[in-house]
Amino acid sequence: MNPALQQRREFCFLVLAGLFLGTLGMLNILGLTRFLELGHIGSWPIVVAVGALPYPITFLCTDLISELWGEQRAAQVVWVGLLLNGWVVLILWLGGILPGVEGAPDNTFFEIQRLAFGSVIASMAAYLAAQFVDVRMFHFWKRVSNGKALWLRNNGSTLVSQLVDTSAVVLISHYASGVLPVRPAEPVAPQLISFIASGYLFKSFAALADTLPFIWITGWLRHWLEIPSSGSEIGGDDDPCMQVMTSTNPLPGLEQQN
Repeated sequence: MNPALQQRREFCFLVLAGLFLGTLGMLNILGLTRFLELGHIGSWPIVVAVGALPYPITFLCTDLISELWGEQRAAQVVWVGLLLNGWVVLILWLGGILPGVEGAPDNTFFEIQRLAFGSVIASMAAYLAAQFVDVRMFHFWKRVSNGKALWLRNNGSTLVSQLVDTSAVVLISHYASGVLPVRPAEPVAPQLISFIASGYLFKSFAALADTLPFIWITGWLRHWLEIPSSGSEIGGDDDPCMQVMTSTNPLPGLEQQN
């Protein structure tokens, strides 16, 4: 394989994986530290947690990795993201049990720790379910469309996985962690439904808005990384670079032995 091409492919994968993991770590810290009111539909307020703002980027990254590197590489990134969640929990836990400087204010840390623990516990369960649903649904639509209709697998996978993610995060955050700003004097179920609907509406809008950028970025990356535009993947049987490698010498050292 051309060393320059291999370097470009590795660099691109690292950027996408790094953006995915960096965004994931950021939203787990910010998570539920603040809730934003983004508007109203009639009398119904659209309220989302600040951690939801960068979350659609994670699905864009896994969709690009799924499209260009395949389901296995996307699943590997998802598992690394789960380990990152555990790392965040470990550091927050250590920061809470180790002795602090006497007289130094630490209320801010413990409040962030409380909210982050709640959001990380919820997001770890929702994250696994949603990201794997996204990867599986992406490749399901890819098989159904025979590698065509890029817009279908992008939106068809993300819209389903975002519903799974939003529902799981809201329900676990409330019933397992109790960190949602629920008004105790009012019925709980309508408030939870409002959180789910608001979060899903925001994420769905973001998913639909990234359709054209996803198609453009995919086309540009296929050209830059020299991947055929027929739905093939890096390292697949129809990757020209892999064909060159296997055709030149499928078993290194075989010629010398013969």
